[in-house]
Parts: sequence; structure tokens; C-alpha cells
Amino acid sequence: MYNMWNCSQYISIYFSYNSTYYTYNKKEGNILQNNKLKNDNDDDDNDDGDDDFYDDREPEKPKPIVINRYSDDLLREVAHRVRERTKIYKEKVLDPFASSPEHSPPVTPVYRVCDWIKKQEADRIAKEEAERKKKEEEARKAAEKKEKEEKEKERKEKEKKEQEEKKREEEANKPAETSIIPKISFAWLDKLLEPIEDKMDKYLGNTMDPFTDKRYIQWLAVVTVAYNYNVWLVPARMCFPYHTPELIPFWILFDILFDLIYIIDIIIFRQRLQFIRGGDVIKDRKQTKSNYRGSAHFKVDMMSIIPFDVLSLRFGFSPVFRINRFARVNCFNEFSDRLESVMTKAYIWRVARTIGYLLFVLHLNACIYYVASYYLGLATSKWVYDGKGNAYLRCYYFATRTLINIGGLPEPTTVSEITFQMVNFFVGVFVFSSLIGQMRDVIGAATAGQTYFRASMDGCVSYMHANHIPRLVQQRVRTWYNYTWDAQGMLDEGELLDKMPTVMRTAIAVDINLATFQKIDLFKGCDNQMLVDMLLRLKSIVYLPGDFVVKKGDIGKEMYIIKSGAVQVVGGPDNSIVFVTLKAGCVFGEISLLQSSANGGNRRTANVKAHGFANLFVLEKKDLFDILVHYPESQKVLARKGKKLMRAKGPAAAKAEEDKKAAMTLFLRRPETPKLLRAFGGWAKGSMLEKLKV
Repeated sequence: MYNMWNCSQYISIYFSYNSTYYTYNKKEGNILQNNKLKNDNDDDDNDDGDDDFYDDREPEKPKPIVINRYSDDLLREVAHRVRERTKIYKEKVLDPFASSPEHSPPVTPVYRVCDWIKKQEADRIAKEEAERKKKEEEARKAAEKKEKEEKEKERKEKEKKEQEEKKREEEANKPAETSIIPKISFAWLDKLLEPIEDKMDKYLGNTMDPFTDKRYIQWLAVVTVAYNYNVWLVPARMCFPYHTPELIPFWILFDILFDLIYIIDIIIFRQRLQFIRGGDVIKDRKQTKSNYRGSAHFKVDMMSIIPFDVLSLRFGFSPVFRINRFARVNCFNEFSDRLESVMTKAYIWRVARTIGYLLFVLHLNACIYYVASYYLGLATSKWVYDGKGNAYLRCYYFATRTLINIGGLPEPTTVSEITFQMVNFFVGVFVFSSLIGQMRDVIGAATAGQTYFRASMDGCVSYMHANHIPRLVQQRVRTWYNYTWDAQGMLDEGELLDKMPTVMRTAIAVDINLATFQKIDLFKGCDNQMLVDMLLRLKSIVYLPGDFVVKKGDIGKEMYIIKSGAVQVVGGPDNSIVFVTLKAGCVFGEISLLQSSANGGNRRTANVKAHGFANLFVLEKKDLFDILVHYPESQKVLARKGKKLMRAKGPAAAKAEEDKKAAMTLFLRRPETPKLLRAFGGWAKGSMLEKLKV
């Protein structure tokens, strides 16, 4: 509006200026015109006519004088725009609905109080109605989706049943000649053994977890004993003369006993083992039974209990008919795997198993040597067994010296003896080297952690020697290495936990420290998930006796949780005064996490040192702030509680500061000495004029 007023004033000045010049020019023009007309009349008297032409012609309108062409054009343009704008606004006044080149802001309606209340109520009702319709629409869609999923599930189940029925029909219609092994139905056996299985449910449960159930591992140990009975004694009974009339009844008794173990394993235990199908753990008895009977293990287990021993009635009692019992080697392997998973020091079992392999190979070699000696004739040469003493021990001694290549054996003389001895040497070299290599790997894996610890410590000691670190510091570093390794079996727990999935790390952290975190006043009322996230950020640090955990005046960037050991809050000139001793489960330094750095608010207010060997969990301020970004409500709770705890824990300091300020008011600042007096007071140091200079 101000610009429009300036523009109109400028235009009026322009027109008044032009009109003044026009009036002046008009007067001058009239004089010139009268003179011209007078001269023309004089000329007309001498001419023939045309007087009317000059008398009737109107005088021409004189053109305005232009002083500055650019200013004139600019003002004309401005005047033109003002006229157009005036015309547009006139049309807008006449027609309110006419379009305008400028945006017109909407008119804010003015309501009375009662109308405004009615409008708010109507808006609320409309909003509730919209939300209700939205919820109804969502519920309808969810119901439709659920109904669709149920129909899809029913359709799939129906198709699956149809496929199973079709498969049964195809199997039923399949000619019997095409099946090499006839299919055996165990319905009659299930019906017969149902009472026994029901009684065993009280002790074993409906199904068993083959990986974590210790009862199943204990039973596998029993089956392994039965397997080793057959593997070790059947070859010995086949080679050595142990089937005497006095011992045969005992052999029959033990054979029946260990065969019953095989049968019980198949009927009672194997059919209860849970399995995984499509990521789901199947715990239904019928499905576990069907899964076992359809597996290859079932066929091998059934083959291992075929009673070939009944042939002894026709051909005589012989252990040869028990060779099929060796097929249960899968039970031994499974027992070995399960035992390693539950043992704390699994390398002990690995070493024992490797030694067992070596002894078994020597056992087989002793049996073969006795058979060779019996075939060549006992005591027929120096190389063969002479038949004296305990046959098994003497043959085992020979096998040990042969396979391990100890030497000092009698020289073989015949071709058979030389061939047997050469084969023994070759087999001994291969087997012994393989077992020694396996033993080395087992022992190396068992001591891998100790080797890593020694390598780390030796590297650190070499570094300190190269940089001439004082002996006292070197001794403390060695002490830290030894205590850390003895206390937790590793130098950094984070290396082990980082290899685990988040679920496992969370479970371990919650079991160790969640109860302690929930007792901290600062974190009471916070989100439990936030506490779990904080637990995952904790770091373990070991402090030696006398080490200062924090010092007074240090910047507070961490909070500490005592895992083991104790720390002391000390003070005094030489930190000899112990104010309090904090033990396992206590927390300190948590207030500094939320304090601001302004005016030194995050400075430590006390000295804390380790009383003995102390293992502390540390949570850094950066980690806490990274977590609080995702929990705004907990952040507000912490900020509010931090202020309360600061007021509660620091009243003495606040009171001391107030007393200091009150005392300072008693000693006001001394007024400055006037310059004139200061000039006279220091007359000897300079002239008075110099002293009066400002």
C-alpha cells in the first residue's frame, strides 16, 4: 500500500510538471499563432483567396516536452499498470467470484461459543465414526484373510490326504513280485507291547530329546557296552580256545543279556526319539515311531538282531553267528557325539577314544597272530607262539612289538612268516602314524587356549622389554595375564560371546546381571528390553589390587558393576581413609552417565580403588545414549531420576557452596583508588601529566 501511495504521488507530480510546461507553451504558442495569422492575413490580401482555410482550422495540440526519455517511459509503464490493477480490483468488488491473479487467503469462519462446541462435538462424532468404520473394515479383512487361510489349509490337507490315499492304493495294487524285501506290518507287535510302552511313559515320557535328555545318553552308554562286548569278545572267541564246556553256559547267558539290550533299545528308546521336520520338532509318538521305522537305521538295527545263533543247534555253538551284531556301530558313534556335547572337557573322551582305537587294533592283530601260529603249528619255530603261558597276553605282546616297530622279534623263516611279518610292519606304520597324528590333533585342540594365552603373554613381554618398560609395570602385566586366565579361562569374554547368536548372548547376560540391574535405583521403572540391551553392551575388566578404578576429578564416562571381588571408596591426603567397601553386586558411577559436562558436572567426586583382584562390568556413556535413542520414555525417566539422585546424594556439596557464597558477601570488593590520588601517590615514577592521561 505504501508503494502504491508513492507511485500515485510520483505520477501526480509528473502530470503537474507537464501541465505547467503545457500552459507555458500554450501561451507562447498563442502569441506565435497570432503573429502567424497576422502575417497570413497580410499575405492573403495579395493572394486570390483561400482565406476560409486558415480561419476555420483548429490549432494543433502541442506535444509535451520530454526532459528524460527513460524516466518518461518508466512512469508511463507504471501508470499503465496502476490503471490495469485498478480495473481488476473494480471487477473483483463487483463480482466476488471472479478469478484473481493473486492468491486470496481463505476466510476464517467466526463461531459463537455454542456453535464452536457443537462443531467440536460433530467433529468428534465424525472421527469416532470414521475410526469405527476403519476398525470394522480391518476386522472384516482379517476375518476374510483368516477364512481364506483356513480354506487354503483345508484344501492342502485334503489334497495331502488324497495323495496319501492314492499312494496307498498304488502300493496295494502293486504286484508282490516287484518288491524284493517284503513289507512287514508291526500292528500286531504294537498291540502286544502297548501295555509295556504305557508303563514306560511314566519314567521316560511320551517322547525324548536325543540331544539334551541325559537319560537317553545314559542308555546309549549301556548300548555302547553291549556293542563293545560283541566287537571285542567275538573275535577273541573265534580265534582263541575259549569255548570250553565249562565256559559255554556263561557265554550263552551274556549273549542273551546283551541281545536283550539291543531289543529294548529298538522297542522302547528308538521309537521315542524326537525329530525335526520342516523346522518343527515332532513330539507325537505315532509320528516318531513311523519316522524311525521308515529310516535306514531301523533296517540296520533289525539286521543286527537277526537270531543266527539258532544255527548253533545244527552246526554247533560258534561265535561266528554273532558277527551281525557289529552293525550297531552307529550307536557307538552317537554316544561319542552326545558325550562330547555334555562334557566340560571333551578332549578327555577324545584321548580315551583314540587310545581305545589303538588297543583294539592291537587286539585284532593278536587274534590274527594266534590263528597264524595255530595254522603253521604251535611251537614249530621260534617265530610262532610256543603254546606256553597265557595265549592272549603273549600274542598281544607280540602284536604290540610288531605294530609299534619296537624290534627284538624272532626272525621269520618261512615264506608265510615273512609275508605275515611284512604285512604287520606296513599296517603298523600306517595305523600307528594315523593314531599318533590323531592324538596330536586332540591334544593340540585341548591346549589351544593355553597356547594362545602363552603366545599373547610372550608377545606382550617381548614388547615391554623392547621399550624398556620398568620392571614393576612388567610384573603387574604378568600378574594381570595370569589372574585373568585363571579366573575366566580366556583373556576376552567378548571374543567367545560374539560368536554366539543374539538369543544365546541375551540369555547368558540376563542370567548373570539382570537381577543386579533391576536393583539399581536409577534404572527402576525403565523398560525391561532397554535393560537387556544394556546388558549386551557390558564389558568385563579385571583390576589388580591397589589399582584405581576412578579418580576424583576424572571425566565420568562409565558406570561399573562389581562381578567379583571388592572395591573401596577412599580419601584423605594419601588415600588412606576408607569410607565404604563395595562388594559383588554393587554399582557405582551411574550418576555420571546422565550428568552434563557443563560446569564440570560429569567429574568424579571420589577415589575408588580395587581392594583385591576385582572383576568389573563396565557400561560406557556412549553405549547408553545409543540405546536411549530407541526408548524415549525411559530417557525421560532416567533424566528425572538422575536429577533426584543428584539432589539426594549431593546436599552437603550444595550446602557448602551456599555457605561459601554467603561468606563472600561479608567481604565486599574494595573500591578503586581515584586516578588523581594514584598519580600523586606515584609521583616519583613519572610526571603528573602522564599520570592524568586516560
